[in-house]
Amino acid sequence: MKPKQETNPIRYEDKEFVDTTKNVWNYSLLTDDDVTNFQRGTHYSLYEKFGSHSIQVNDQWGMYFCVWAPNATAVSVKGNFNDWKDHEFELYPRWDKSGIWEGFIPGFNLGEVYKYHIVGYQGLVTDKGDPFANFWEKRPQTASITWDMYYQWKDETWMKERKKKNALDAPWSVYEVHLASWMRPDRNNEEVYNTYEQITERLVPYVKEMGFTHVEFMPVMEHPFDGSWGYQCTGFFAATSRFGDPQGLMNMIEAFHREGIGVILDWVPSHFPYDSHGLFMFDGTHTYEYADMRKGFHPDWNSYIFNYKRGEVKSFLISSARYWFDKFHIDGIRVDAVSSMLKLNYSRSHGQWEPNEFGGDGNLEAIAFIKDLNETIFRDFPDVQTIAEEATDWPGVSRPTFQDGLGFGMKWMMGWMHDTLDYFKFDPLFRPHHQGKFTFSMMYYYDENFMLPFSHDEVVHGKSPMLYKMPGDDWQKFANLRLLYTYMWTHPGAKLLFMGCEFGQTSEWNYKSELDWFLLEHDSHKKLKDCVSELNNLLKDEPALYINQFNMHGFEWVDLNHRSESVIVYKRKGKENEDDLLIILNMTPVIRLDWEIYVYDHRYSMEIFNSDAKEFWGTGETYNPDIRSACVDEENKIYKLTVNLPPLAGIILK
Repeated sequence: MKPKQETNPIRYEDKEFVDTTKNVWNYSLLTDDDVTNFQRGTHYSLYEKFGSHSIQVNDQWGMYFCVWAPNATAVSVKGNFNDWKDHEFELYPRWDKSGIWEGFIPGFNLGEVYKYHIVGYQGLVTDKGDPFANFWEKRPQTASITWDMYYQWKDETWMKERKKKNALDAPWSVYEVHLASWMRPDRNNEEVYNTYEQITERLVPYVKEMGFTHVEFMPVMEHPFDGSWGYQCTGFFAATSRFGDPQGLMNMIEAFHREGIGVILDWVPSHFPYDSHGLFMFDGTHTYEYADMRKGFHPDWNSYIFNYKRGEVKSFLISSARYWFDKFHIDGIRVDAVSSMLKLNYSRSHGQWEPNEFGGDGNLEAIAFIKDLNETIFRDFPDVQTIAEEATDWPGVSRPTFQDGLGFGMKWMMGWMHDTLDYFKFDPLFRPHHQGKFTFSMMYYYDENFMLPFSHDEVVHGKSPMLYKMPGDDWQKFANLRLLYTYMWTHPGAKLLFMGCEFGQTSEWNYKSELDWFLLEHDSHKKLKDCVSELNNLLKDEPALYINQFNMHGFEWVDLNHRSESVIVYKRKGKENEDDLLIILNMTPVIRLDWEIYVYDHRYSMEIFNSDAKEFWGTGETYNPDIRSACVDEENKIYKLTVNLPPLAGIILK
């Protein structure tokens, strides 16, 4: 592959002496300011200069290499191009003792595999992949690949309008996807994958049909082990080669954008694996990770924790986040395992951790990093979102940094998820005794901008699929799940649902296989899918369900006084009163005819959703063609509504 001049629009000055008699020319793209900011932790576009770049020097095309290995005594580039010989293409250490090694190799092509041969601390010799590589060999191979990231984007309309789509007062319904196992060419062969192009052809129209506003990909950054689901990342600047080249992922994102669907990527700055070709002990020392294993080793995942105190590491990580927004036009990142970053004592017992300088358990360097990360992303890309997977009661996760928050746009509402699943697992006979578990979320809801997640973590490791968490016979399981989704879609906050949950997957998620698409041959599963699709459409059509989803004006309890019958009533409110919706949930299989509810508003005149409808595999026998309304207190404008409540179902009145 010969480089094209138009694919390298940035021009640099020759910063070093070029000796054309050498295999590697002593050449630099870095300015003194680049190095200073890199060291201070304030260089957030390192991918423009570190790694490998096809450029032209003295009318000669070739490849510039730049890598940080501060304790190395020698660094060379090796690969197929020189039969993997050591020391033949030696890079030059910078004069400023920054630990940066660089050089230009004339005639070096795109599409070449390579590694850095590093002679490190105390003579330790390793072959490492490029931390800034944009493309890697497909596992189990581990070399980096020189690549051109040029792509002619055609999503201008989305990019101009996405501020409205990604705003906090916009509808958010996210479909979480593991690209490898959503659909495979052979469901029984984990070694084969659809390409980015094949996934795009199938996934984009499916998400569009289902009505989701956004899709979230579990990590697509390069990783060596499929069983990590992508959360053990080695390539922080590379889309995985399992499905094709980086432009394949760009094309997929563009296809979603053309259909008006936003794209969120999982991103993992909390830890990395110990694979020999990766970041661990990069130059023979703890380069990227803390040297003190009380902070540097993650006991839960047998992995290593980034040294957030080190400026170069902070520049590396924030550059990684910016890279995906800049080069791939993504609309958000969901930051994994934030709790583990914030707490020095996370998964550690007494004596296994050391308090910070103030005697607390917060990792001050990680906190500062997270704040800088969010400030940088929202400064440079103000029309996107950052979302925290944070499972503790850490204050202000989704509050601005100027209000002493961490600066995320949203936070996963893990407490709601656990309480809701616990409640729905109860036999309806016992639900009256646990209403507090159901209603507790609104006691703390306004503390954060919450996203309600039923993610991949809830359908693995013996937790059972969503359908089989529900009690009762087959009909009751489906009715309960439709009721649960009705509650979820009408509860304030953004929504996230893992793939397969929308049609009632009957087995736990298996990353080695694919979803049980054959279930859609059965009406029960197909019509559950239709129910989720209708809820998504309702979410987008009814401003009351999203316009005030993160403030106190959007929700009001109407009736919690029927604990013994397990009937719960609340209102979702829009900006105009006529937008308001009344939600009535009947948590038992008992049909309740002529049920009386007292409200301060008589305008509810139609039933716009009923989870027991025949088209959703319900009975279709209990519904409300007319809402009977009578004024019982004219002075206080109190009205009595008389409605029919279907069994194990939710209805929405407008």
